[in-house]
Amino acid sequence: MSKYHLTYSGGRTPETEEEGAAVMRAWEEWFTDLGDAVVDGGHPLGPIQTIEAGGAVRDSGAVTGYSIISADDLSDAVTKAKSCPILADGGTVEVGECVDM
Repeated sequence: MSKYHLTYSGGRTPETEEEGAAVMRAWEEWFTDLGDAVVDGGHPLGPIQTIEAGGAVRDSGAVTGYSIISADDLSDAVTKAKSCPILADGGTVEVGECVDM
């Protein structure tokens, strides 16, 4: 088994406390369904800045969170990510293998 980084972007922000609770339940259920495949549930991310090669810093807000899962291969990781709750809210998930160095 290898580790895979799930990078979340976008998604709708809940407008009410009830919507927020429903979103949290969906994520908790998804992590429960993934079971032992969840290596690190990760976190939502706040404001992000990008540092460029010359040292310039600019605001960047595309990435909204991450998780680490284990899977047999990239195809298996993609299959697991396809049921991620952020997709139902209009967001996206990028899946990449964490390479041991």
